[in-house]
Amino acid sequence: MMKTEDLKLTREWDKTFPKSDKVNHQKVTFVNHFGITLAADMYTPGDAQGKLPAIAVCGPFGACKEQSSGLYAQEMAERGFLTVAFDPSFTGESGGSPRAMHSPDIDVEDFQAAVDFLSNCDLADPERIGIIGICGWGGMALQTACVDARIKATVTSTMYDMSRVAGNGYFDANDSKTERKAAREQVSKQRTEDYKNGSYARAGGVIDPLPDDAPFFVKDYYDYYKTPRGYHPRSLNSNDGWTVSTQTSLMNTRLFTYAGEIDSAVLMVHGDKAHSCYLSRDAFKLLNGDNKKLLIIPGAVHTDLYDRKDIIPFDELESFFNTYLK
Repeated sequence: MMKTEDLKLTREWDKTFPKSDKVNHQKVTFVNHFGITLAADMYTPGDAQGKLPAIAVCGPFGACKEQSSGLYAQEMAERGFLTVAFDPSFTGESGGSPRAMHSPDIDVEDFQAAVDFLSNCDLADPERIGIIGICGWGGMALQTACVDARIKATVTSTMYDMSRVAGNGYFDANDSKTERKAAREQVSKQRTEDYKNGSYARAGGVIDPLPDDAPFFVKDYYDYYKTPRGYHPRSLNSNDGWTVSTQTSLMNTRLFTYAGEIDSAVLMVHGDKAHSCYLSRDAFKLLNGDNKKLLIIPGAVHTDLYDRKDIIPFDELESFFNTYLK
């Protein structure tokens, strides 16, 4: 039998976005195949009738469900979908120890566990399930679409290929054996120190205070994670960040090997002013079929697609899921 952890879930509304009076909200939990209990917010249309099309949402990478993913989930519930926004393993209100760890395999499994839950939810139609991944979880969503045949439609928003960035650096600037060796040596040394100290060093979230000469994309992150706009006490990016030693799991596991074999529908959304736009453009080239679309938003930077409801193309997302979750 699957065993669940006794999670301590916050019952009051503590999101970074206002609560909608058009949907019903409740906390739910489900277990992944590694035995980790995940915490999620489930949003149900207030006028729900019968079995509903359902969507699992996660991201950004290092965020929590009270931030961007919850906003997406609530908005899509207002538009008629049953949604869950979940905290990944080892983060937020979800279980798993030690904290602030991850691996690509477990990340993909977390999305599949959300699909497990929706496939068995009385309110959901198991034949009409989609997923949304934001930022680094956009990459994990696309990877999940490679392996899970139950997923009929996938949306990635302001997607990061975290494995490419971990191995090559931003804009592939460190794509060399010398640079990767230096990164491995640093993490290997840190593992020795962690074991000796009996604790795991954290990499730090978004830099604070913000240096005057910080690159634009760092200022972009700061504007979301470190200000009232998006700060949350359970967000890794808003606080102490991931463990240092978790970096090599991404360097060691490249995503999208079988992206060309995804038969289900995919919509990739990115801002043309985002520093990360090249990642979606390149990943989209791997996809095949006339049910794939790359939607570029003029003038949008990376974090605009986190929470700017005037910029996030929710009408297009609704149309996409209505088409492919018939």
